[in-house]
Amino acid sequence: MSSPARSSHLPPKLRGMTVFPSATLLHVAERRHWDEARAAGGPYAMSTRGRTLADEGFVHCSSTEAQAATVLDRFYADVPRDDLVLLVIDRTALPAEVRYASVDGDLFPHVHGPIPLAAVIEVRPVPETR
Repeated sequence: MSSPARSSHLPPKLRGMTVFPSATLLHVAERRHWDEARAAGGPYAMSTRGRTLADEGFVHCSSTEAQAATVLDRFYADVPRDDLVLLVIDRTALPAEVRYASVDGDLFPHVHGPIPLAAVIEVRPVPETR
């Protein structure tokens, strides 16, 4: 069973809440960046579309497919779905800290470090959102 997220890592209005993180995280990735990380032997260090971990300070993730669909609609609507993949990440295999941030009333996980290739347990097609 996952342990709850520490409330000190939540935005002020959400502190004191208990958040039980899922065992896996989801990350929308551009296929070419995922392929490049694999070819280089890892790790994966893209944060979001056109932004690296170094740019953002964390890797944007989702807790559910519904959250991933929201990300796809908002930030990747003009990208062909074949150019994207959904990385399924084993949260327990991450050496980096996972913090949660409130976005439009929903909590999204942020991984504060690169994603080791071994932490990616599945690569899926992205869900259709259009």
